Amino acid sequence: MSYETLLTEKKNYIGTITLNRPEHLNTFSVPLSTDLNDCLWEMEKDPDVRVVVIKGAGRAFCAGIDVTDLEGKSPIEYKNWVDNMEKMSLTIAAMGKPVIASAHKIAVANGVGIVASADLAIAEEGTRFGTTAINVGLFCMGPAVPLARSLGRKRALELLLTGDLIEAEEAERIGLINKVAPQGELEAETMKMAEKLAAKSPLALQLGKKSFYQMSDLEYGKAFELVNNHFATLCTTEDAHEGVDAFLAKRQPEWKLK
Repeated sequence: MSYETLLTEKKNYIGTITLNRPEHLNTFSVPLSTDLNDCLWEMEKDPDVRVVVIKGAGRAFCAGIDVTDLEGKSPIEYKNWVDNMEKMSLTIAAMGKPVIASAHKIAVANGVGIVASADLAIAEEGTRFGTTAINVGLFCMGPAVPLARSLGRKRALELLLTGDLIEAEEAERIGLINKVAPQGELEAETMKMAEKLAAKSPLALQLGKKSFYQMSDLEYGKAFELVNNHFATLCTTEDAHEGVDAFLAKRQPEWKLK
């Protein structure tokens, strides 16, 4: 399937989605937000994809929402518009397949929302992150949701209330990203992480990710009850027995996806 605002590639069980509005710093328009959500679901359903990578074309990863599309809407139209802009965060959390954000240069507003929503994130040295909407009289309310869950209240509020930009090293230190890649090595480091995940049992990876998100908002005891049921189910699968047998026999597992 082709998209107006995205480029896609599938190779070695890794599906890559490239935000492709480089002349607008890959800001979110209605077509881009719609394309991104649809493409994520397409990757989720594709049996040849086990891991999804999101990156940006051109000079920046993503500079937020295209503010030229802000004017001239009724309250209902604004609500529908912003629902569409933030849908990708809910989709990533609902997917079984892990999503890796691969960021360079600039990831602000909805761009940092993608990074915070992704399951894992890698950024190139020199990349800057921020929730900059406060600087133009708005507020990054959508990105605030995954940011609060990634960073905790005080770290998230500091970014949200000040609109300050932070460097990749600080983003790694506070837990917004997993790793800083040296200049020129972002692609290689991202693919190394994606390939590591793609080599795992897809069944275990996907059930495990879904279980993680489902338990995250539950009371402590209920979270254990949920994940214990999920683990018991996973133990009944052929992949679980294949993985243990391969470990004991010191051989590579052959995943059966069931």
